[in-house]
Amino acid sequence: MQILIKNANLISMDESREKYEENIDILINNDIIEKIGRNILPETNVKVIDATGKIVMPGLINTHAHLPMSIFRETIDGFELQEWLKEKIWPIEDKLTSEDIYEATYLSCIEMIKTGCTTINDMYFMTDYIIKAALKTGIRLQTTKTLMSSPADSAEIRIEELKRLINTYKNEDMISFNAGVHGLYTTKEEDLKEFIEFAKNNSMLVHMHFCENSQEIQDIKRDYNVNSPMDVIEKYFVEVPVILAHAVKLTDEEINRLSKLKNISVSHCPVSNLKLGCGVAKIQNMIDNGINVSLGTDGQGSGSNLDMFETMKFTALLQKGVNENPKNLPAYEVIKMATINGANALGLDEEIGSIKENKKADLIILDINTEVMQPVNDIFSDIVYNAKGTNVETTIVNGKILMENKKIKVK
Repeated sequence: MQILIKNANLISMDESREKYEENIDILINNDIIEKIGRNILPETNVKVIDATGKIVMPGLINTHAHLPMSIFRETIDGFELQEWLKEKIWPIEDKLTSEDIYEATYLSCIEMIKTGCTTINDMYFMTDYIIKAALKTGIRLQTTKTLMSSPADSAEIRIEELKRLINTYKNEDMISFNAGVHGLYTTKEEDLKEFIEFAKNNSMLVHMHFCENSQEIQDIKRDYNVNSPMDVIEKYFVEVPVILAHAVKLTDEEINRLSKLKNISVSHCPVSNLKLGCGVAKIQNMIDNGINVSLGTDGQGSGSNLDMFETMKFTALLQKGVNENPKNLPAYEVIKMATINGANALGLDEEIGSIKENKKADLIILDINTEVMQPVNDIFSDIVYNAKGTNVETTIVNGKILMENKKIKVK
């Protein structure tokens, strides 16, 4: 199928192009962006989308979430992280069925389509049913089998499950895998070593919660007999690419140490961190130190929703506010965090994250002709501070239209 988007105002996130271009046409051939230019003439049997006055930009990339946790939306008020997990979440999760996982994930996928998120990095269990929902809806998914040490769980068990998943879905273009570790504070050192060795031998990145709150820091120091959680990272994570979710409690000295490891990305989840009372991660310091920072929502239980536009706004405002510096995080840099930085973190930057010829056709169309977004004095700031998921008019993933004119095409 060919799709021709006409007369778009393009934010491509491609460094070889201007940051903002008007009256651009984009030709999509099956799953690939075939041509970008002006006055591309439609061929026979081409679907034409008129994007006059609208913004076309890459689909947003959520690098840390728990898709089935739509079922736990707004269960957290007044709870600290460990208290919430132990008293409310883990007991209920033990009772979830495969149907629960599928339906809750399906709801999250529809939420993603409607709010312009085209790729998500998930961490949960009953992974087959998460994949089933993603394939049904057309969302691009990276997922895992999450390691948490317990009498019923070990690195050996998780490795065998990951091997099965990789083999089962090896022909699915929309599904990729990483090695998911719930966290150092929930994983025994011997299991961690074995799991990371598997990741290294299979060229997989590791996705892990890290330094989310103060209690976690104390638990890691005790369980691993270290002075800093960074001691564990430097010992075991040097030879594998890693996405560290949260990283709220890193000191300036620890950020400097982290920056020496060139394979590290941080997934910043500001809404969840605020709601859990964890604090605010030193994102500006991380960026200044050359660390690749991407954005995540966490699960809806703590992050409330999957609206990445909301995440962008919180990200920008918090760094300006806590550092008392309005020059921090220019809006264009925040959009990078939600697009190409996310693709870099997931190891998918050759395929997605920017609108570029021969890349996958993952893109969204924004209607900015609303009272909240007009007049447009700075389009990048307008997107970060005023756009919401509801401004997304059309969502295209892998060359397939999942939503057009705000009407979901998924059944």
